[in-house]
Amino acid sequence: MMRRCNGAARIALAGALALGGFAFADAARAAPVAEPLDRPATLVRQPERAAFQAVAAAGGRLVAVGERGVIALSDDKGASWRQAKVPVSVALTAVAFPTPTLGWAVGHYGVVLHSRDGGESWVKQLDGVAAARIVADSLPKDGSSHRIGQLVEEGPDKPFLDLFFPTAETGFIVGAFGLALRTDDGGKSWSSLTLDLPNPDGLHLYAIRAGADALYIAGEQGLLLRSDDGGRGFNRLSTPYRGSWFTAVVDVSGALVLGGLRGNAFRSTDRGESWQPIDLPAPVSVTAASGASGRLLLANQAGQILTARPDGGSIAPLPTPPLPTPTGLLDSGDGGLVVATLRGLWRVPQPNR
Repeated sequence: MMRRCNGAARIALAGALALGGFAFADAARAAPVAEPLDRPATLVRQPERAAFQAVAAAGGRLVAVGERGVIALSDDKGASWRQAKVPVSVALTAVAFPTPTLGWAVGHYGVVLHSRDGGESWVKQLDGVAAARIVADSLPKDGSSHRIGQLVEEGPDKPFLDLFFPTAETGFIVGAFGLALRTDDGGKSWSSLTLDLPNPDGLHLYAIRAGADALYIAGEQGLLLRSDDGGRGFNRLSTPYRGSWFTAVVDVSGALVLGGLRGNAFRSTDRGESWQPIDLPAPVSVTAASGASGRLLLANQAGQILTARPDGGSIAPLPTPPLPTPTGLLDSGDGGLVVATLRGLWRVPQPNR
């Protein structure tokens, strides 16, 4: 039997959280797969109070994605939000805009959405049915990849958990059970990287980030992969912790930072070859990270936002009330910080830079 998607699943995934493990909420629901993929997101009165999983910048606009297909937009640095038109009602887990107008979002049931107007409207480029066919087409004809074959047979309910688009043409998406796809034509077509990754156990892939001429994929059981050729090939690296890495970031100094279960966080200045621990104030799982503001920012499951210098100096919580399970951090562009949480979008002041 293929193992189910429980245990150490990504905290920012679904909103079903517990201290020791997390469940894929949408995959456990009894609704037929076609229903949430074909039903548009319901319009809500206060979209800023929905459950969100991630937030990104589309030029000067902020775009947040979350549960039941809700996508919220802000054109005033996060002071107010409105809802975008979305063709699906599945949970969305990640969003990226390589240009101010072109963006992608991914989520449960293998959905990939694309926007050409800065997030105002979205079309479905891919879903789990099509993704399963792409993976199936990559299987060896001798049947040697039994695990992936089982995965395809189980159906299109597997979520994508993160994405990275270095350009408007080239993009990567990663997810549960080691699923990974690549596009080189802006999502018009996709190829499977699943069998190409050194991940024979099909560990869940929670984060994909780039920096210092390298592409990194982090996941469960201490998994860290690095590509030195733009994502054509990956090597597996050793990390100091054998639990799940939920988030990764390359800070302004070029250092790679990983954060995961039970307050484990580490920093590498040599592309993952060696590591220095980041001492956090509590053994609470790290749920989000950002390095774009000139400081390293980490959020944990207790609702704290922690800040440190890019050189890995002392880390301390911001003097703000605890937030309800932060899932994403973004510099708002006006000295503030927008935090996506499972109970809405929040603006908090950033520390002096």
